[in-house]
Amino acid sequence: MPRATPLFTPVLIVGCVIIMMSFAVRASFGVFQIPIAEEFGWLRSEFSLAIAIQNLAWGIGQPIFGAVAEKIGDRKAIVLGAVVYAAGLVLSAGATTPFQMQAYEWLVGFGIAGTGFGVVLAVVGRASSDENRSMSLAIVTAAGSAGQIVGAPTAEFLLTMMSWQMVFLVFAVSVLALILTLPLMRAPEVASKAELEESLGQILVKAFKDPSYTMIFLGFFSCGYQLAFITAHFPAFVTEMCGPIMPGGVLHSVGVTTTSALGAVAISLIGAANVAGTLFAGYLGKRYTKKYLLAGIYTARTVVAAVFILLPITPLSVIIFSVAMGSLWLATVPLTSGLVAHIYGLRYMGTLYGIVFLSHQIGGFLGVWLGGRMYDIYGDYTLVWWIGVGVGAFSAIVHLPIRERPLAAAAA
Repeated sequence: MPRATPLFTPVLIVGCVIIMMSFAVRASFGVFQIPIAEEFGWLRSEFSLAIAIQNLAWGIGQPIFGAVAEKIGDRKAIVLGAVVYAAGLVLSAGATTPFQMQAYEWLVGFGIAGTGFGVVLAVVGRASSDENRSMSLAIVTAAGSAGQIVGAPTAEFLLTMMSWQMVFLVFAVSVLALILTLPLMRAPEVASKAELEESLGQILVKAFKDPSYTMIFLGFFSCGYQLAFITAHFPAFVTEMCGPIMPGGVLHSVGVTTTSALGAVAISLIGAANVAGTLFAGYLGKRYTKKYLLAGIYTARTVVAAVFILLPITPLSVIIFSVAMGSLWLATVPLTSGLVAHIYGLRYMGTLYGIVFLSHQIGGFLGVWLGGRMYDIYGDYTLVWWIGVGVGAFSAIVHLPIRERPLAAAAA
């Protein structure tokens, strides 16, 4: 009898650690929105543009780091990403003008790409058996949510003891420490004979000619728009638009006495709910058609966002929204990356998923930048929120025609 392949391997565990730290730092940037703007008198759109550029650089860097990993090795690509990430954080700590902050966020974004989903999911995917792959990808994605749980509150806590510049330096050291975990990350090359014989250029041509790849690319746009907008602006959104936290209530009794604190807690609740949501998505992805699961997730997001903005914004509605949206937050990632691996194979999964992820980050760039821009023009986030509802509905529809079977089988 063949021995069952274990789900938890050193590669999976190290991948979770890297993703967790990378996302903890990235998810904290919304907490710095108000402190930095108040110190320098910047417009909301100026720091928003810096975060938007970070998201765009992350998207541009993802296929680049995916290709680098496939060319010179996964671990070398992650080392390069960690060094670039830390350098961007150190330089950002010394920024005093919007232009400087925006320029340095290119480095931060590229660093996130080198330590993020594109590289790590490809490594974990190759190191996993066919039966465990969907769940392995979900576990690593859930680790990103775990980072989000601790990232924003940690930044909020550190800001009570030190300047935001010092917090950036602490985060830079933490990112560099990831390099110490890499000796345990050894993944075999798992690919079919046909995949090994194909060059990257050949598989890219096939993918670009395939309508399904185009639909996956377009569908991932709204995920980036919604997630990046909420990560960057929801703490400020809650701080300024939520009703007061009443003394004697549950929130007040556990120490959440201001809407500013509630904004940071909301990001953590989203991350906590997403751990369960992402793991459940990985479980379902092994058993059901991924494109229909994705269409269902985007439909649910659209409904949740629309209901939230239509109702009065209270501490209770913020908590309910955070849990509901959190359960759908990164559930798309293991399904989308698994869909790419299923259709186009594992050999160049890092690059192919990285290109799809570029669409996600273009959406992220627009979500963050439009959030700041619309706030400066109208004084609130209502219009940009409704745009997110619209693109969510678009993604739900565009996933339905995807042909979910291996490209080689379709050609045959």
